[in-house]
Amino acid sequence: MKTDCGTVALSLVTAMVACGAQPPGSQLKAETSREIPFTMRGGVVLVPVKVGPSRILRIVLDTGMGFDGVLLWEPLPESTFSGPIMEVRIPGAGSGEPARGRMTDSGSFSAGPVEFRNQRVVWLVDSLMSGFPSDGVMGYSLLGHWVVELDYDRKVMRLHESGYKPDSSWTGVAMPLGKNSTPRMKVRASISGEEPVELDCYLDLAANDEIVFLVREDAKFRVPDSVEPVYVGRGLSGDIYGSRGQAALVELDTYRLRNLAVTFAPDSVRSKQPGADAVICGSLLARFNTVYDYAGGRMYIKPRRQAASDQ
Repeated sequence: MKTDCGTVALSLVTAMVACGAQPPGSQLKAETSREIPFTMRGGVVLVPVKVGPSRILRIVLDTGMGFDGVLLWEPLPESTFSGPIMEVRIPGAGSGEPARGRMTDSGSFSAGPVEFRNQRVVWLVDSLMSGFPSDGVMGYSLLGHWVVELDYDRKVMRLHESGYKPDSSWTGVAMPLGKNSTPRMKVRASISGEEPVELDCYLDLAANDEIVFLVREDAKFRVPDSVEPVYVGRGLSGDIYGSRGQAALVELDTYRLRNLAVTFAPDSVRSKQPGADAVICGSLLARFNTVYDYAGGRMYIKPRRQAASDQ
């Protein structure tokens, strides 16, 4: 591996260490209005983003993006960027090799009224994600700098200053940050009606499942016999296969969700978070309006006025 910001062959995380954990001189500017409208694809939040002179892109809000910037599925003209461009390998879920990409720290983009300058922009150079109904992902640029409220009923994201806390109608849940600033939390779950067990989970807003149980030898749950093989989806390291079944009960703080359609997938393929038992995904989170406070290590939830299935 070269550490002179030339070719980085291990991972995007390695590239960030070699060339600065965050883009040098990155700037964020928000106008008076800090509401960003969004659309949805199932339980996935799509943010309208423009990178330089690009068209409006449909960018997935992803809690797995632990750095300032945006990752695009398709390249933009390199003349869009004024600074140097380097080659990177981008790991993610899947059993194959990390995706190939290119990266610059001289990007500028906007999400609604919020402007981001001197940001990291990464784009794939292969066709791994071609045909996806989105244009890329972003996360920490929003979630890491504001207390972010997702109002699913109105399809609006609100950016609050650090220290903001919602009123007492919201339920607060501990949400420490794990590897690569990925939020984690605990739930209790019963697969087949047995006594619920506590599971250490991480949040994946970019996934459309309700919850994915991570299968390994020392798993705290047993995969039921009645599951069916299923193609789970595609990550940055290739395709993911698992099985689809049902969980009798998932408890998130005082909220009880019964008879959920759930996914089981190999831990070694689906997860990049050591020690996690399951992944809480976008469709489960979209059952609530939510507030993410990375700095305070808390998430706040409140049941929606309409069911997520009404989307």
